[in-house]
Amino acid sequence: MSDVAAIHNLVEKRTALKKEIAKIIVGQDAVIDQIVLVIFSGGHALLVGVPGLAKTLMVNTLAQALGLDFKRIQFTPDLMPSDILGSEILDENRQFKFIKGPVFSNIILADEINRTPPKTQAALLEAMQERAVTIAGHQYQLGLPYFVLATQNPIEQEGTYPLPEAQLDRFMFAIKLEYPTFEEEVQVVKQTTSDVKSVIEPLFSAQEIIDFQHLIRRIPIADNVIEYAVALVAKTRPDNSLTTDFVKNYLDWGAGPRASQNLVLAAKAHAAFNGKFSPDIEDVKAVAIGILRHRIIKNYKADAEGITEEMIITKLL
Repeated sequence: MSDVAAIHNLVEKRTALKKEIAKIIVGQDAVIDQIVLVIFSGGHALLVGVPGLAKTLMVNTLAQALGLDFKRIQFTPDLMPSDILGSEILDENRQFKFIKGPVFSNIILADEINRTPPKTQAALLEAMQERAVTIAGHQYQLGLPYFVLATQNPIEQEGTYPLPEAQLDRFMFAIKLEYPTFEEEVQVVKQTTSDVKSVIEPLFSAQEIIDFQHLIRRIPIADNVIEYAVALVAKTRPDNSLTTDFVKNYLDWGAGPRASQNLVLAAKAHAAFNGKFSPDIEDVKAVAIGILRHRIIKNYKADAEGITEEMIITKLL
């Protein structure tokens, strides 16, 4: 199949995927769009939302529709790295045998990642970055495609271990999950309190998703669009020559080069999803907030004046 035909195929399959997910998940279109975009870009996502907004159900439904394995890990303060990676045990023949942990799956929901100590967070982040796990000197490859969706509860601060900025930077997108509208909530209650069970049909195979990830990387992009993405990231850095007084007033730290890479990759995926064969500046703008919101650090003045990360990024576009 040519790349042009493959992009048309991707557009059709994404539309079918959204219809399949809509059998179970009511609303949350923007959130689902961003999660699907991250999966097909080969990245990972951080989902920030209050409890009870069907984060687990959403990811489970998505995994079924994509035809992938899914595991959920509930992070707790006493969780050890071996609990998620796996461990070696002595079998009946007195030989060491590796028992794989829940991290060995295609899609991982890392629930409340800020509830577990840094050692366990680091173990998951190594698996995310390397797509492999090292136990007792042996390296075990994780199955591809590999996607981690970590959730954080923005309410509870007590007894939590916030992710350091360097680790947050490894997530391609930070996605905010809002409360449903009144009409959506009515629909949710109707669906979840009846005895009707919807069946999700798998629409992809693991190899198909990997092929689409390679297709997105092959999409050509004009130099001026790359330069726009790099300039946008540079404008978030208070000590940069391109920076405005607005940023100098309200930001302590800006985004690093990984933000520029992710902007370009996400713009390619956004263009492909919309049937375009090359991304333009509008595609970069469409993905900028999700990619930059967790990579910029506001100062106390921004907090005091109620300036949000989204307001700062919008001002830069």
